[in-house]
Amino acid sequence: MNAFHEIRFPFALALGASGGPQRRTEITTLVSGREARNTPHADSRRRWDAGPGLKSLDDVDTLLAFFEARRGALHGFRFRDPLDNRSCKPSQAPQSTDQVLGTGDGVATQFQLVKHYESGGERWTRTIHKPVDGSVVVAVDGVEAAFSIDLTTGLVTLDAVPSAGAVVTAGFAFDCPVRFETDRLDIALDAIGAGRAHVPLIELIL
Repeated sequence: MNAFHEIRFPFALALGASGGPQRRTEITTLVSGREARNTPHADSRRRWDAGPGLKSLDDVDTLLAFFEARRGALHGFRFRDPLDNRSCKPSQAPQSTDQVLGTGDGVATQFQLVKHYESGGERWTRTIHKPVDGSVVVAVDGVEAAFSIDLTTGLVTLDAVPSAGAVVTAGFAFDCPVRFETDRLDIALDAIGAGRAHVPLIELIL
């Protein structure tokens, strides 16, 4: 099995990245002209081009070192999405009541970090596997609770068993697990001290 390197893509380069979630919808046009739409995938998958983040030859050097150390597309790594990287609004700091993880049953102590995306009465829930160290806060029925967190899976373990019906919530910052989408970097020198490249990244489904 290919390794996952618990290291983050240089954030200075990620700040210039463009991209976001992609879904796959199969559309069939019927004789009547109406459409039948279906999706084979329950979740979205994110893609970015981190090339626009290159501002100097030093940035190119940093990218080359990172790419070679990951052996191209062979090994995964963390990527901080500059637009979607926390349990709350981008302008806010994570709070322990941001996201509902589940409800206590009087037995379970482990809960998976998730982020809910809601609009117009519809919801999609994203599993968070790569929380940022030191960013996670957890509450039970609104009261902050003691816990431990697995930073490689996003699994929270509470020190005390929540009572049946108690609502477990959390706030956090997170990275996205990705890999280079290709084994090739195309880099060009635009001017003295500046570089240009196409650096496609794709989310890993864990």
